Amino acid sequence: MVKPLTFKGDKKTKKRKRPAANVDAAPSSAALPPTSSTGGGLAAARQEPDDDDSWVSAEVVTDIVGPIMIVLPTETPSALASDSRGKVFTLPIENIVDGNPETAEPHDVRQVWVANKVAGTDQFRLKGHHGKFLSCDKEGVLSASSEAVTALESFNIFRTPDTPGTFQVQTLRDTFFGIREAPAAARTSPAEVVGDADGISFHTTFRIRMQARFKPKLKMAKEEKAKEKITRKELEEAAGRKLEDDEVKRLKKARREGDYHEQLLMVRIKGKHDKFG
Repeated sequence: MVKPLTFKGDKKTKKRKRPAANVDAAPSSAALPPTSSTGGGLAAARQEPDDDDSWVSAEVVTDIVGPIMIVLPTETPSALASDSRGKVFTLPIENIVDGNPETAEPHDVRQVWVANKVAGTDQFRLKGHHGKFLSCDKEGVLSASSEAVTALESFNIFRTPDTPGTFQVQTLRDTFFGIREAPAAARTSPAEVVGDADGISFHTTFRIRMQARFKPKLKMAKEEKAKEKITRKELEEAAGRKLEDDEVKRLKKARREGDYHEQLLMVRIKGKHDKFG
C-alpha cells in the first residue's frame, strides 16, 4: 500500500486506539504503537523503512525509483512541477537549508514525480501528482497530460560526468532537459524548462531528491539493521538455553550474513553435548 506523501510542517495525525473489546484479537502491524529506534526487537525494526518519510539525494541511476523531486540549477533553487491541467513549470523550493539543493524537500505535491522504468527497457517514465505522464514533443516543449507512455514519455537518465550527485535527463531524440533563464537584469518571469538542449552544460545538470525508504542502499542498510535487532532473550529462547557472550555475537553476525539457522543448530547441538557430556 502506497503511503500518502508528507511534507515538513505537516501535523502528524494520531491513530485511534482499538476498543477494549478487541484486546484479545491479534494486533495488525498498523495497530502497533510507534517504537523508538533504540528499542529492541525485530518487529519494531521492521517498521522503520515504511515509516521513513525523509528525503535524500539520489547518487546513482539505480537509486531513482518512487517519488522524486527534480531540483533545477536556477538562481533561486526551484523544482520541476506540473499542474492538474498538464502545464509544466518551475516552482521555487521553500523547504531548503541555506539554498543548498542537497537539502531540498518538496512543500507542494506539484513538485513530486513518480519515477519508474518503462517495462522491458532502461528508460524512465515520470508520472505527475495528477496521474499523467511527463512528455517532451519534437519541439522540446514539456507537458504532463499524457495517459499512456510512448517514445515521447520515455527518458534516459544518467549521471553527469565529473559531477557526482547530479544527473542529465535525455529524450529519445538525444536532446536534453535544460533551463532557459533570462539575464538577471531583464528577468521578470520564472525560468522555463525545455527539452531541446543539444549538449551537457550547467543548465542541463539537475539534482534528484527522493524518499529515503525507496533508496536501495538505505533499504538494504535498514534490513541489515533490522536483522541485528534481536535481543539476547530472543536468541536464548530460540537456542533453548542460556548463551555465552561469544555465542550471542556469533548468532547476530549469522543473521547479517545469512547462515543464522545453521549457526543456531550448532549452538543447540553444543548445548546438548554440554548437558550430557
